Amino acid sequence: MSDLSGRTTIVVGASRGLGHGIASAFAEAGAPVVAVSRTPATFPPPTNGSGSVRPEHADAGDPRVAAELIDRFEPDTVVLVAGAVPHMRPLQEQTWETFSAGWETDVRVTFHWLREALLTPLRPGGRVVVISSGAVLGGSPLSGGYAGAKATQRFITGYAQGEADRAGLDLTFTTVLPKFAPLTGVGRPAVRAYAARAGVSVEDFLRKAGPLLTPEIAGAALVELVRTDATAVAPAYLLDGAGTHRLP
Repeated sequence: MSDLSGRTTIVVGASRGLGHGIASAFAEAGAPVVAVSRTPATFPPPTNGSGSVRPEHADAGDPRVAAELIDRFEPDTVVLVAGAVPHMRPLQEQTWETFSAGWETDVRVTFHWLREALLTPLRPGGRVVVISSGAVLGGSPLSGGYAGAKATQRFITGYAQGEADRAGLDLTFTTVLPKFAPLTGVGRPAVRAYAARAGVSVEDFLRKAGPLLTPEIAGAALVELVRTDATAVAPAYLLDGAGTHRLP
């Protein structure tokens, strides 16, 4: 996987934020990228001219979409970034619909795509990277069921690796848990909400948060991760402004 030229990568949830940065980075690294999203997005042409981005407008939560796109493009890598923006309110101000949004979107998308990666299956040597959240490690009291949904993404990614190993499939599944990315659609309202809860300005809150994660940093980190030899890939990583860090 060190050379991504000609190795098709599907990025699910590529229209904005981390997904957009990841799709752009893989194209820059030479991969033909299929950028799946429900809304249109534009991508700069890769400066090296070797990679490409093909937009596919589709609902990634529809199980037929996962099956159809994996069959059509036969990807070497699938990166799952799609998810709902959590409703940033304390528990008592949530409804069941807002509380469970992460389960109905993030977990649903992950389930369908992991299932299809195993059933098809992906070609030998294939990689699946599931973007979860750093909220898994400490909870997220202002985002309803978000942290639990993101933890479930991590669990079922591990289950998929176990099933691949049982079936003798040469596939690698791993989870990446990004910390706050304040320039993204998910990160921006979360930063504002937690800064207000702490009684500090957004600027002070971010200053204490350490190196800030951006879509560009996420893209570079994911390209490096997919280029890593499969035997050295950990089941899960934390992702922050300094890159990826292996988790136990």
